[in-house]
Amino acid sequence: MQQRDETVFVPIGKNDTFSFLCHPGISCFNQCCAKLKLTLTPYDIVRMKNVLNMDSDSFLERYTRIFEDNHRAFPGVRLRMLENEPNSCPFLTPGGCGIYRDRPGACRLYPMGRAAAHHGAGGSKVSEKYFLVRETHCLGFNESLRWMPSDWMSHEGLGAYLAFNDQWQKIVTHRGSPGRAGDLDRKRSMFFMASYNLDRFRDFLFASSFFRRFHVDENVRESIREDDEALLRFAIDWLKFSLLGEKTLLPLS
Repeated sequence: MQQRDETVFVPIGKNDTFSFLCHPGISCFNQCCAKLKLTLTPYDIVRMKNVLNMDSDSFLERYTRIFEDNHRAFPGVRLRMLENEPNSCPFLTPGGCGIYRDRPGACRLYPMGRAAAHHGAGGSKVSEKYFLVRETHCLGFNESLRWMPSDWMSHEGLGAYLAFNDQWQKIVTHRGSPGRAGDLDRKRSMFFMASYNLDRFRDFLFASSFFRRFHVDENVRESIREDDEALLRFAIDWLKFSLLGEKTLLPLS
């Protein structure tokens, strides 16, 4: 979530507990859903576009902004806030989040933050650190219900989000060179399509010679034709193969 002047980040151990509960009965309800620089992950976009019954192109055009970050080689996507005062989330309603069951992972995690690092052979292991985002306007910390980080993440339904996001973040945070300068624009376009515009990525797979160049099991091929989550898993494997050089796909000789 966006850092504000009144925000303090407090480290918390995995076995520590904190008090928190957000509900319509507290006076700060919905105040955290404005003036955000909320970065969206590919899985966030899959969940949001599908619950809104939109294709990827339409969702990206209407609800997102592309941003560049000097610390990453590839573009990111942020949720486009409304041009009102106080720059509220486009899905905010008087009763709360209008897409609550499919809200982004960062919204689910709040008021906690999580940093994950990959290590071990091929980055197969993930270490986690947690912190609390304590905003002075937030009264949720005064509630009596207590949580450990794992309890909170389970309660907020973060399992699938973390599974997808950790694999994708491995690509985004890779420290190696993205390749020759002449290839960078092509790789950036490929990254954006496979990460954020899954409908266009699906069209690319089935309209090109892709399946004549790579071995893809017939069951996998059929699943990615209809299932966006299966397609996203395949897209992540494709990016690991094409950008990181991992053997996640098998080229046909």
